[in-house]
Amino acid sequence: MNAMRAFIGFIDRLNEMVGRLMGWLTILMVVNVFIVVVLRYAFLYGFVWMQELYIWIHATVFMLGAGYTLMHDGHVRIDLIYRTASTRYKAIVDILGSIFLAGPLIYLIFTRSWPLILRSIDNMERSAEAGGLPGVFLLKSVIAVFCILFGLQILALLLRSIIALITGQPSPSPYQASDEGTTS
Repeated sequence: MNAMRAFIGFIDRLNEMVGRLMGWLTILMVVNVFIVVVLRYAFLYGFVWMQELYIWIHATVFMLGAGYTLMHDGHVRIDLIYRTASTRYKAIVDILGSIFLAGPLIYLIFTRSWPLILRSIDNMERSAEAGGLPGVFLLKSVIAVFCILFGLQILALLLRSIIALITGQPSPSPYQASDEGTTS
């Protein structure tokens, strides 16, 4: 059980670090959008690469921040019953959801996107726009990283739910525990 908790902790720390990095990347995106808007509407000038950059950052933040959001229980769920349910009921729902919904979905996304990613890397795909960013293959590679990070967080949720089912005690992420005490 201690090894399982250590593995869960590793996954949580990894997604916490990536999630915080995505927060800083979001600030960079806002600054980039501000500059694009000022250049376009105040000076009637623009750079295609800057416009593509904020789209790329936006996609990266969403994909790489998904595991962080799952760890902090921030994904949308209809929890009319789940919210007030017992620890064991929640654990069973999370186990079944991880095994039959989230796991297969991540597997499907990974297996279907992998050939696209490899083809993009092989061709060193660039933007189709004149003056666009040269590394489209890097953006497409983020899909695989998303699958890995989100898949690991799903595994952590599954293991955490197994522990909760066995012990009858909720096993929240240490980041969730610290969040609850700071929000009012």
